[in-house]
Amino acid sequence: MDSDICVVVPTIREFECMRAYFDNARAHGFDLDRLFVLLVTEDFCDTEEMAAMLDDEGVSGAVFDESDREEWYDEQGISEYGHLVPAASHAQTSFGLLYMWAHPEFDYGFFIDDDTLPHDEWDFFGQHMENLHRTDEVESVASDEHWVNVLYQNADEHGLYPRGYPYSAMGETVETDTRELRDVVASQGLWTNVPDLDAVRILMDGDLQGQAQTRTDFDDFDGDFVAEPGQYLTVCSMNLAFEREVIPAFYQLPMDDNEWEVGRFDDIWSGVFLKRAADVLEKDILTGYPLCEHNKAARPTFDDLNNEVPGLELNEHLWEVVDAVGDDADSYAEVFEAMADELADGDWSDYRNGEFFNYVGSHMQDWLACLDALAAPRAAVTADD
Repeated sequence: MDSDICVVVPTIREFECMRAYFDNARAHGFDLDRLFVLLVTEDFCDTEEMAAMLDDEGVSGAVFDESDREEWYDEQGISEYGHLVPAASHAQTSFGLLYMWAHPEFDYGFFIDDDTLPHDEWDFFGQHMENLHRTDEVESVASDEHWVNVLYQNADEHGLYPRGYPYSAMGETVETDTRELRDVVASQGLWTNVPDLDAVRILMDGDLQGQAQTRTDFDDFDGDFVAEPGQYLTVCSMNLAFEREVIPAFYQLPMDDNEWEVGRFDDIWSGVFLKRAADVLEKDILTGYPLCEHNKAARPTFDDLNNEVPGLELNEHLWEVVDAVGDDADSYAEVFEAMADELADGDWSDYRNGEFFNYVGSHMQDWLACLDALAAPRAAVTADD
């Protein structure tokens, strides 16, 4: 079988973790020929060793450091959009989305972080793929704050809220029900061991090394769920599968490499945009299984805090901004364009670092233009035929 799944792994450290994912696939009978693994890294990393690992495993793929990415932009005729993917940032996962868009054979994408491992209990790739095709009944969740804590199932015991969850939405009243799934376009797996928290919450949990002392295990999770339309949730890209069609509305935001020094919200804000688009188009984001083991490397909590503080106030309000636009759109690109225009053209001077919203909106507009530029050569060839 030809590869129809592009697996995007941002890595400068533990790329060898992918061997565990390949072993998991073999153990569960998942066809590794379906995978194309894209390792997104930096010039100072050993790209030859990374490529050798893929060869040794017999898995198709490619390694792109910063120089390789710049060359690829030139080859695709999109060098003017190189600014969309920030330097030395987790948001370089956006390069994987551009690569997918340029290769129409990829119907599905995966994001995997290099500090995770699969659990033997699940066919990691197979479960995500099954999730994207499910139409059965699952638990649905809503709250009076319009936000769903993805860790709600045992929150009475651990009291955790994930990175990106607005502080103003804490203390919510949760309501659950069941309903049949609509078209599932993203499957978000959660995590055992080190929970994905922001620096403030990690400090409150008494840890100075970037790792909460409160840990999650299997007992903290009880199956899959969806957040109801009009409800938002944090979308973390460490363990995520998605359909190709969402790429226009799934840009991983330009963090870290900006004059406001805003970081750490790339996947969080992209998740807000994707959830808004999914609601407008009557699609679903399924959250829960398969779990992965998150083994976050120790680093000073205050480093993460310094990256997060410039955007904390903006994070409280972003969802309200986008929730008010795009109702009449009928495609991911149209919903995303409505959100982009609202952010790019708005007056956000009431917020600390409000101009970053304008910056993000402008980049979102460029994202759509870049995707059009990548698609244009293929469209021309089709027309000639």
